[in-house]
Amino acid sequence: MFNINSLLNTINSFVWGPFTVILLVGTGILTTVLIRGLQVRKLLYGFKLLSGKYEDPSNKGEITPFQALTAAMSATIGTGNIAGVGTAIALGGPGAVFWMWVTAFFGMGLKYSECLLSHKYRVIHDDGSISAGPMYYLEHGLGQKWLGIAFAFFATIASFGIGNMVQANSVAAPLHTFFNIPKLGTGIVIGVLVFSVIVGGIKRIGHLASRMVPAMALFYVVGACLVLYINLGEIPAAFGLIFQDAFTGTAATGGFAGAAVAQAVRFGVARGVFSNEAGLGSAPIAHGAAKTKEPVRQGVVSMLGPFIDTLVICTMTALVILTSGIWKEGLSGSDLTAAAFNAGLPGVGGYIVTFGIVVFAFSTAVSWSYYGDRSVEYLWGPKFIFPYRVLYCLLLPVGATVKLSLVWAISDIFNALMAWPNLIGLLFLSGVVVRSTKEYFSDPDRIKALH
Repeated sequence: MFNINSLLNTINSFVWGPFTVILLVGTGILTTVLIRGLQVRKLLYGFKLLSGKYEDPSNKGEITPFQALTAAMSATIGTGNIAGVGTAIALGGPGAVFWMWVTAFFGMGLKYSECLLSHKYRVIHDDGSISAGPMYYLEHGLGQKWLGIAFAFFATIASFGIGNMVQANSVAAPLHTFFNIPKLGTGIVIGVLVFSVIVGGIKRIGHLASRMVPAMALFYVVGACLVLYINLGEIPAAFGLIFQDAFTGTAATGGFAGAAVAQAVRFGVARGVFSNEAGLGSAPIAHGAAKTKEPVRQGVVSMLGPFIDTLVICTMTALVILTSGIWKEGLSGSDLTAAAFNAGLPGVGGYIVTFGIVVFAFSTAVSWSYYGDRSVEYLWGPKFIFPYRVLYCLLLPVGATVKLSLVWAISDIFNALMAWPNLIGLLFLSGVVVRSTKEYFSDPDRIKALH
């Protein structure tokens, strides 16, 4: 097992090395420049679009724009917000949070571009069902089917890691710690529940997500706010640590081993991508199913994902951890986050994190199964969708019992491999994004006076 871990860590270090960081952040910066900071200028416009009253119910698609956003967010508001932030701080120091912010800001521009393209090049089947995602704009927009195949293959494998085993593992660990529930039993229950939802496809997933995501996000945010109110005086110092250590690194202190600037950047970017999946190419699969005839409009809605997910929820998790001082004691992942919450709310905080992880991880597993089955359909056809769903659910109990570090390493590797073809597509199709954006916002009838 040591050799396997060593090999995976070596691969992980390579795929999340300078090339991927530069490609991801660089594409985000270029996109932001080309769309002239649309993620700032049109942020409120995105919230206005969520009402859905500006969309014709007869528009082709399977779910409403709001359901598409919540379905995509149910895949991102998960262990990345709890365990992922804890891992980033434990391995990269407080400065990693700054690089999570950078990734999220430029990620909003990436999310806009990829979801616009996904909707523009989606395939509508005879029965009204939708197939969308990077594989379709890589094939039909860029004309490079081999890149579409590569993305779909990596996404299929990644779904078993980031959407499956990571989630099951992150649920099983705290339930075993707090309630002594066997990890295998947790995995079996999750597998059964996930299967009961995903057999209904994106319509059932969207229906569930539109109710679950707002409720679970509000629950977690209220809990974090209570802890931060108790630690109010420590918040300025926490922000100071984040900004200072982002450029100087973090010295070893207590049980914390110390972190260089390179570690802060690496783990901040990696965990930021894991948190909001911008540039990864997963969310466009859900947004492509939205009932709207305007790709730009759904692109604007999709920008809200990284904003809420990383800039709001992940920041609150980070502040809870840093204001508690627990981050210096050598803990990592969800254990660190739970300890920080418990320090602020003794006897209650740990349960907030445990319940949050359980609900978040369940919703993430549900939505990621859809990403996987669309990828499987693209690669091998619709007859392989049901077998994929069965295998997906059978692997949840496996994920609940394996070593967490192994699961994280596999997930990080395939995150990067998914991102590469997607980012290449975004770079070469940036002209389509700019042209579509200009055409839409120059037509008052299409905007419908929402300003």
